[in-house]
Amino acid sequence: MDLPFARKRWVKESQATSVTTLSYHQDASFGMAYGVLIKELRLLSRAVFVIDRDRHVAYTELVPEVTDPPDYEAALKAARDLV
Repeated sequence: MDLPFARKRWVKESQATSVTTLSYHQDASFGMAYGVLIKELRLLSRAVFVIDRDRHVAYTELVPEVTDPPDYEAALKAARDLV
């Protein structure tokens, strides 16, 4: 849901060179489709989705508290297992 300036700042600060950022700020369709939209705040819950080449969801984690980080190692393992 971040605006373009915030996404560009994140890419620069994290030195991400092979990343394409997306935002559904205008219509919130991603948050609605995946059930992670916090409508009152117009924010997304903290979540991780690993999606395979056939667009099937292979892994999900919905973090109970938005300020807590997800289990990145588990998500990376799920992504590696797809290869």
